[in-house]
Amino acid sequence: MIKIKICGLRRIEDILIVNKYKPDYIGFIFAKNKTRTITLEDALIFKQSLNNDIIAVGVFKDNDIDEVINIANSGAIDMIQLHGTESDLYILEVKKRTSKPIIKAYRDSMYADYSLFDNINPGSGKTFDWSSIKTNKPYFLAGGIDINNIELAKKINPYAIDLSSSVEVNGFKDEEKIKEIIRKVRE
Repeated sequence: MIKIKICGLRRIEDILIVNKYKPDYIGFIFAKNKTRTITLEDALIFKQSLNNDIIAVGVFKDNDIDEVINIANSGAIDMIQLHGTESDLYILEVKKRTSKPIIKAYRDSMYADYSLFDNINPGSGKTFDWSSIKTNKPYFLAGGIDINNIELAKKINPYAIDLSSSVEVNGFKDEEKIKEIIRKVRE
């Protein structure tokens, strides 16, 4: 069965919604200067309230490696998503300093556990050419997936579907949209 990730949680209300509908993964964004960026302090509070069956992913984009390691080892997240230009050497160093699984966006890395394919402008709600995906790894599919194209996304058989702006209203997570899309993925 295809897994579901709801990314960009930034309020306690978001945690209460996902606890109710139980996606497999959620994302806390630590990338700099993003609308949905949260602090480590917020992530620690949210993680305490998050259902233990939901895996918390920390999303980073070219962050300082010590910051990534600090957050990874803080207890706030269960996995690391690298969404920038991080090299294989960077990924290897992260692997040496933490035991958290790693998702690498935009390309396969022999050192990452998963790949993620997204629009070049993450969080824009725009799709990209899914036929360009070539990988031997389990992968997360992101970028413009919504209730109107979820069936097409399921047909390319990703490991997980990663959603953010498509489950928001006025920039905030929406319970009805989350409920509807999770139901659609799992049916």
